[in-house]
This record gives sequence, C-alpha cells and structure tokens, in this order.
Amino acid sequence: MAAPGARRPLLLLVLAAGLAHGASAFVVEDDNGTACIMANFSASFLITYETEHGSQNSTIFLPPSAEVLKNSSSCGGKNASEPRLAIAFERGYLLKLNFTRDATRYSVQHMYFTYNLSDTQHFSNASTKGIYTVDSVTDIKADINKTYRCFSAIQVYMGNVTITLLNSTIQAYLPNGNFSKEETRCTQDGPSPTTLPPSPSPPPVPTNPNVSKYNVTGDNGTCLLASMALQLNITYLKKDNMTVTRAFNVNPSDTYNGSCSVQMVTLKVGNKNSVLELQFGMNASSRLFFLQGVQLTMTLPDAIEPTFSASNHSLRALQATVGNSYKCNTEEHIYVTEVFSLNVFSIQVQAFKVESDRFGSVEECMQDGNNMLIPIAVGGALAGLVLIVLIAYLIGRKRSHAGYQTI
Repeated sequence: MAAPGARRPLLLLVLAAGLAHGASAFVVEDDNGTACIMANFSASFLITYETEHGSQNSTIFLPPSAEVLKNSSSCGGKNASEPRLAIAFERGYLLKLNFTRDATRYSVQHMYFTYNLSDTQHFSNASTKGIYTVDSVTDIKADINKTYRCFSAIQVYMGNVTITLLNSTIQAYLPNGNFSKEETRCTQDGPSPTTLPPSPSPPPVPTNPNVSKYNVTGDNGTCLLASMALQLNITYLKKDNMTVTRAFNVNPSDTYNGSCSVQMVTLKVGNKNSVLELQFGMNASSRLFFLQGVQLTMTLPDAIEPTFSASNHSLRALQATVGNSYKCNTEEHIYVTEVFSLNVFSIQVQAFKVESDRFGSVEECMQDGNNMLIPIAVGGALAGLVLIVLIAYLIGRKRSHAGYQTI
C-alpha cells in the first residue's frame, strides 16, 4: 500500500488539469429525475459600465460555485413552451439559455445575462446601481439527438456585454438522459465528421474568403482603415419549403464606399446582389470605438421571398481604444439576427482616428490570447508538479538519513 504522501502528486495533477480545463457542468432534470438538458463550458463576461470618470470594463468569470437555478430552469412541456437552462452565481448574476427545435435541429434560440451593478467588487464607482438584463440571439445549433461541441471561443454580443464561451458541450432534448455519442461541431471548429449531408445535397460551402483592404476618407482625412475577410451566413426558406443555411463570401472585387462623422463611421460593401453596411460607433467618455451596427440587403433567387434584409444596431464587437487598431487572427462570429451572422477572418481595423493612413498600436482580441491560455496553464501546472515532486523527494531523503545514528 502506498504511503499517504505518495498520493499527493497525483491529486495535484488532477486538480491542475481541472483548473486548466476550467469548465463547469450543469444539468436540468424533469420531475422524474431524468436529465433533459446537459451543458459543460467555461464562460467570461466582459461588461462596459459608466462611472463619473467615463466608461470602464469589468471581466467576470463563471465561478466553480455557479449552479443551476431550478425554479427558472425547465424541461419544457406543460409549464413552459421550450426548455431552458438558468445558471446563477455570486450575488445577482444569471445566465439563461432558451432552447427551441424543429424537425431536424435544436438551438439556443436566445441567451440572457443578468448582472448586478450594485456589486462594488466588480463595478467600482458605477454611476448607476441595480440589476440589469441583456439578451441576444445565438448561432449555437445542432442536429436532433446529437451533442453540440465547440472547442473554439463562442462570442455573443449583447450591447455593452460580450459573453465568451470556451470548450462547450451542450445538448437539449436528451434522448437517453445523457450526452449523445454523435456530435455536431461548431463552424469555428470546422465541419463535424459525424454529420452526414442532407438529401438533396446543399450548395457547396465556399472556402474562407480572401482578405480585402478598405479605406474610408472624409473631410478631415481617413476615418476608417481595415484589412479583413468577410463571410455572410444566412438562413432562409427556399421555394420548395426547405430551410437552408448558406454562406456567401464578400469578394475583394466588390465595390465599397463609406462616410465619416463625429459619432459614426460607415463602410458599405456591395455588388449587384448584396449590400453590407458596417457602422462603427464611439464612446466619447471612454475613447473606445466598436462595431455598433450591421445591416444587410441581399437578393436570394431561390428563396420564397427573394429580397432578404436583416439589421442590428446594438452590437459592441471589434472594440479598441480610439487611435489604436483592433486585431484578431482567430475567426470571429458576430450574430446579427436569428437568421443572419457575420463571420470575420484575419481582421485589423481602426476607426475615427487614423494617423498617416497607418494602423496604430495593436489591441489583440481575447480569442488570440485564449489560444495560448490552456498550453500556458498546463505547462505551468506541470512545472509546479515537477518542483513539488523534487521537494518531496529531497525531504524524503533527508528524513531517511535522519533515521541513522552514528556509532
């Protein structure tokens, strides 16, 4: 039998692996104790709030103590039209996922987040107090009886709040009270190897779009400088009553123009079939610029309603300090509406203040930082374990020598 001290390095290794993973598990059960929703993910919440000295940012992480709020969660049915998962943590914080389904797929149709500005630990010197709730549609969806799996970062923008989910495993409408073995992988990770193409075959998915460069100039010089690749994800009903989701690349050959004003910078990219408008706003007190609005008008010849339009003017994506540039190598998904999302690749953008037609100092996105987070955490944990084992070994040798006496 091993000595009690020999178990400690193994226990520390397990704990370190858990800290590096950082995910929490949540389960919603029906009246019979059978699970209908299961979720496992880590989350962070970037919240911009106002103080007497301007805007400030606060980042809150989903703690291990977070738990399912039973009276706000449901398997659906008689008392609720659709299943929902409500996660409560700390004082006054609530993350809620509302699910819906059709004949072939289920999705997190809506995500809500409630936060507490009276919490001085996270919101020091906040100008206003009280409980606030924000919400947004999401693009989290999977095939019926399959688990939604996403290793990459999922970002959901809710005005002044950005929610980032990492290493996510989610499933609703569980057939056997547990995660299904088959998975639907998120678009960020790439196509799922277990997902079979429907019949008839959908239009081919385009490859990643090419990077285009944009420059918008006004009376006072350049107000927007951007280098990025854009892709449109649109869900619509075809003339044969089939619902499809298609991706359309924005090509470098598409024409563009824009406008500059004190509070708004606009970029319009279009061709004969579509016009995409990106609106960048600015918070004067915090000197931050961000993508505030996205608007799309497009012709879809095979749709029941050929003219497609969608817009959202309460976003807060691609944020950086005025005078600096926002940069992200990781693919970003900006959910505009339930039927339209914008994919952004290899982006560097700067709005309002551009000196000498060159990008300013770079502010990198959270996703690029997260790509190194787990390797660093694991490496640090292993280095710590090696040190602990070495110290334990030296202490053990010292004690063994202490057991001998000189004759």
